[in-house]
Amino acid sequence: MTVRPARPGDLPGFLALAAEVEHWFGPMVAEPGFHRAVERSVERGRASVAEDDRGLLGGLLFGGTPPLHHLHWLVVAERARGTGVGRALVEDALCRHRVRAPATVEVVTFGADHPGAVSSGARVFYERLGFTPAEPAEPGPEGGSRQVYRLRVT
Repeated sequence: MTVRPARPGDLPGFLALAAEVEHWFGPMVAEPGFHRAVERSVERGRASVAEDDRGLLGGLLFGGTPPLHHLHWLVVAERARGTGVGRALVEDALCRHRVRAPATVEVVTFGADHPGAVSSGARVFYERLGFTPAEPAEPGPEGGSRQVYRLRVT
């Protein structure tokens, strides 16, 4: 597996990843706004991918202004979940974007009552990386609950 900055040619791979999780997050593949967000993140050097010889294993969009950073989007292909791809993408983002203490990294993920909270493993994943649950966030486009998770970099 290789983790690298995303390139413009990676958009189809991001869309394939998005297609795998639309049932949890709502429409993305056909949404021009999602395409623009990926393209903008790639142009600004704020998008990363993990890949192997078969294609993209995961993608991440990162942003914010120090000391507050945002993990905007992280998806790991179903075939690669549980293999360390997500961890590698997050660790790469923290290093690549020079997240230094004191800082905070926020991500919005499923609320505890969301059907994807357990089946996706997202909440446990972030907790294993040191993120802690915080306040509720606005519901997702599909109507499911969301919650902010924070990582304090000290």
